[in-house]
Amino acid sequence: MITEEKFDTGLVKLPEWFKQEIPDMAKVRAMKGLFRSSRLHTVCESANCPNMGSCWKQGVATFMILGGTCTRACRFCAVPAGRPDLVDKEEPHNVALAVKELGLRYVVVTSVARDDIEDEGAHQFAQTIKAIRNLTPGVKIEVLVPDFSAKEASLKILSDAAPEVISHNIETVRRLAPSIRPQALHDRSLSVLRRFRELNPKSFIKSSLMVGIGDTDEEIIDVMHELYQAGCQILTIGQYLAPTRNRRHLKVERFLSPLEFDRYRQQGLDMGFAYVESGPLVRSSYIAEQGYQAALTALGGRI
Repeated sequence: MITEEKFDTGLVKLPEWFKQEIPDMAKVRAMKGLFRSSRLHTVCESANCPNMGSCWKQGVATFMILGGTCTRACRFCAVPAGRPDLVDKEEPHNVALAVKELGLRYVVVTSVARDDIEDEGAHQFAQTIKAIRNLTPGVKIEVLVPDFSAKEASLKILSDAAPEVISHNIETVRRLAPSIRPQALHDRSLSVLRRFRELNPKSFIKSSLMVGIGDTDEEIIDVMHELYQAGCQILTIGQYLAPTRNRRHLKVERFLSPLEFDRYRQQGLDMGFAYVESGPLVRSSYIAEQGYQAALTALGGRI
């Protein structure tokens, strides 16, 4: 069960609907052992994801490449910010080995932001996709990428690797973006999604939105429209939870009810999204394979 000690909500306790089963600690330890022995990072751990126990129980994890230190300092994220380590050339192969050992059918690969590298990490993503497909050709691959500063060469490198799903998170509404993502730009994220859609007609384009940080209902609907117009086909919407008590991290302004999340889901489908996953504990990589399969079904197998 998630408790108020893990997330600084600014309130006495989390609502009843945040309760979860106690994780299988033996499975958690086994997963951690695998990642540590391979020198791999997961966003599950680095971002203090509330779903880590339930996902790891199923042998599912989101790999985080390009090290564990980010060059940006977004106010919602627990990943450490600072000067990153050198890029590990063995990392793509190690991720591929872990995917094979876990017997995954579907894998999500994300990364820290690497503004210190010329291509901002696009080549490492491409090499990781290639390594996974070399060892396990049938695995479907979803990537959750930074904006690469909208560099055309980087977008092309990633696009040419042709993952099944390309995700880039808008994170919040337009008004709040400058304070929540100070090193990113709202319109730049939309342009990146739009460009990925142009470059990858055979890949699903996906984004994610956090709510409860001071946003209004009207603003949430507006950004959903913006994402759809930018070419997004898959959307996830979840409740923001402060990952630590650090003053840098924003506090929760309000908790949305499950009924409100259900309403956003239906509104997204009515807009034309192929799939919308919306709920208090939803995160961008949450049950990602289910979203991919549902979107395929909704579009009759044609992207």
